[in-house]
Amino acid sequence: MRNRPFPLVIVCLLSIRGFCPLSSAGTGEPPRGPVFPTDDYSIYEDVSTPAMTTNARTFQRCDYHPCKENQTPCDVLAASFGCLCPGISLPDQHPESPTLSSVSWNGSAVVVRWCAPPSYVTSYVVTTKGGEQQIVKVDQRSTTLNQLDHKAEVCVAAVNDAGESGRSCMEYTPASNSLSLAAGLTGGALGLLLLILLVVLLCRRRRQKKKREATHV
Repeated sequence: MRNRPFPLVIVCLLSIRGFCPLSSAGTGEPPRGPVFPTDDYSIYEDVSTPAMTTNARTFQRCDYHPCKENQTPCDVLAASFGCLCPGISLPDQHPESPTLSSVSWNGSAVVVRWCAPPSYVTSYVVTTKGGEQQIVKVDQRSTTLNQLDHKAEVCVAAVNDAGESGRSCMEYTPASNSLSLAAGLTGGALGLLLLILLVVLLCRRRRQKKKREATHV
């Protein structure tokens, strides 16, 4: 028992060597602290991140078609329902040109149809070169032109408080003229054919008459 204290002191010194500042100073390593188990999550705080919310509003296009008639103007729909118009310009800007889609004869008059531009419009102006001019309401997309029985250029323009847009034009060729020409050609050909048949019949009849006269003699 008297010889045991010295070895016991050595063992104790060796066991605490890792915590001794003098032992770490010689190697240049920092003193080590107590090691915690890696699977012990109780040392972490329970921090919850709140969900991000947004007040962004989902916008939809207005129920508006630029080629349909008698619609509520798109700016009115946008103000009423919060929808989006397809690039409507401001009232103080010149409107873009409308799109002239067709100029055709419907049996009694010439019908002009167009589509609205993506602009603020108060009315439309439909004109024929050197002829008729009409002012059409903003919700209309067509009009009729009377007394247009000749080839002419038809144009439509958009108007607002800032002025008039460029014109969208299309050349109109009366279908009645072409039909009359075709009917005249057809009638002439039939008349000529009937005349030829009549001549052939007369010639044949004359020959038959001469044969009968020669037989009687």
